[in-house]
Amino acid sequence: MLVAGQGPVVENAHNLGFKHVVTIEALRKAYPLLDMVDLSRRPKELPPPPPTGFPTIEGVILFGEPVRWETSLQLIADVLLSNGNPGAELQDVPYPHLPVLACNMDLLWMAEAKMPRFGHGTFLLCLESIYKKVTGKELKYEALIGKPSPITYRYAQYLIQQQAEKQGWKAPIRHLYAVGDNPMSDVYGANLYNNYLKSAQQNQVQDGLKRSPQAASAQAEVFLDLRNDCNNSVESCESILVCTGVYRPNSTAPKQTEETVFHGHRDFCFDPSLVQASHIVQDVDDAVQLAFKKENWS
Repeated sequence: MLVAGQGPVVENAHNLGFKHVVTIEALRKAYPLLDMVDLSRRPKELPPPPPTGFPTIEGVILFGEPVRWETSLQLIADVLLSNGNPGAELQDVPYPHLPVLACNMDLLWMAEAKMPRFGHGTFLLCLESIYKKVTGKELKYEALIGKPSPITYRYAQYLIQQQAEKQGWKAPIRHLYAVGDNPMSDVYGANLYNNYLKSAQQNQVQDGLKRSPQAASAQAEVFLDLRNDCNNSVESCESILVCTGVYRPNSTAPKQTEETVFHGHRDFCFDPSLVQASHIVQDVDDAVQLAFKKENWS
């Protein structure tokens, strides 16, 4: 698997069960002629052929935004266009292409700057646009993981239930509270998962699929798995939006009746109701206090 992002991407991939991992940097060193934009990194002489036994890439994992976007975009595209053999001469473009798994779909995120910064969702948008422009076909994902994918909220539910068991909590968990600062990912995902919980309770699979804003058929399959797997004790997942990040009061909150720019991922269709938070508070502390109050713990 070719892995892209920052930090311990190899360790992360191994922890997820992937045994044979290649980084963008390792691929670049094996095929230095592929990375041509940065003049300072271009080979001064014709490099030796790639080492014998360099593995054929069988899939791509996108953990997060890389530092060198152009290098990563170029080499990932090379791998997809060459069916995992970027050193080979390009023949017919394979389609469907190799499996691509992507995490962290946020278009924007908030740091110390006054305006939001580009997130990994922006990198994915670049990759999707480049692939379609070059091939005329859509980039397809084997899986989209992280907010707002409902499987992420299902996993959070699983961890919460594990913690409750460790603490000896006997009462079943009825309500989940998802706190975040981004309506297009945090709130959208929480509301989407809440819809799945409600649909699972009502045992209306067909109605749930029609309500699902996700476009890809693979996402519909995820819904079916979730419905069959959800713990029946959980009744709802309420979204709590805080004002200390991407969201700013009276600026980015879309109204039910007005059009807005959809910052969500391409494979998640826009539904205005899904970006409407159940509650809006100032910060995370207020969000926690709100959850305590609603559960009669305060």
